[in-house]
Amino acid sequence: MSRLHVVSGKGGTGKTTVAAALALALAAEGKRALLVEVEGRQGIAQLFEAEALPYEERKIAVAPGGGEVYALAIDAERALLDYLQMFYKLGSAGRALKKIGAIDFATTIAPGLRDVLLTGKACEAVRRKDRTGRFVYDYVVMDAPPTGRVTRFLNVNDEVAGLARIGPIHNQAQAVMRVLKSPETAVHFVTLLEEMPVQETADGIAELRAAGLPVGGVVINMVRPEILDETAVEAAANGRRPEVARALAYALERTGSGGARRAGLTEPLVDPLLRQAREHTERLALEHRGRADVARLGLPTYELELLGDGVDLAGLYRMARELRKQFARGEASERQGVSG
Repeated sequence: MSRLHVVSGKGGTGKTTVAAALALALAAEGKRALLVEVEGRQGIAQLFEAEALPYEERKIAVAPGGGEVYALAIDAERALLDYLQMFYKLGSAGRALKKIGAIDFATTIAPGLRDVLLTGKACEAVRRKDRTGRFVYDYVVMDAPPTGRVTRFLNVNDEVAGLARIGPIHNQAQAVMRVLKSPETAVHFVTLLEEMPVQETADGIAELRAAGLPVGGVVINMVRPEILDETAVEAAANGRRPEVARALAYALERTGSGGARRAGLTEPLVDPLLRQAREHTERLALEHRGRADVARLGLPTYELELLGDGVDLAGLYRMARELRKQFARGEASERQGVSG
């Protein structure tokens, strides 16, 4: 399995939530994962019900089985100071640059520099080893920019390496791209079963492949449960009031509301229920089409159900467990395919 997992998706699909759940899932059974935020929104801290993250790697959660999840909110200005110290040993001079606003100027006048710093910091965490020669983190998960910007964000070091033909900037950019374009990296897309997110996912995958960047899988988020069986769906879709009325009376009877004895109470509820059931069936049809479109992409696909009360910390762990189970099933299928 890849060591750097980049998570992107159209706005509103829950990519930050999925990135956090993925970090928990990967860290299970004693592993260590670093969850990286690059957009400065402090979304990770909110999900884990923690204070705003500083520019340092901080333990934020314990995964099932005793693993650990660390988090880092990368700040472009601080990353530039690290960079200047690493390659030019500026030390106090770098701090002076910060005071006079030179760093803000540099990242503003050269917007691509910001992305170079952010991707470079994440890739450094992927390559970092301890004194025994072991990787400090088993996995690094990056909550990346949305689908429309992710290819340019990840590929910016290629452009920089071409502009700076020699020297430490060129070498750093090349080192980052060696990680990003290797099997160590997988870029995953989060989508909903709706037309626009699915289309943006397909476009994003095509852009990544054209840039030579490795595509991972697709996570379908917020999948609604199918609460009606096929007969009920057909009845609702065709507006058959008697069948819906009987089903409602039966439901009321089962819940102790006396549906059969007080059948008149069900009548005012039939039309609103028909409308809701019809909307539900239309939504199911839309999701079925979306699922077929995702399947045509030919990538590993994972599904996470809609959490009705929103995503709290317990919901995040629930999503992580579900991802872990689906990973295990996928790996088992791959092994079976190879042996077969």
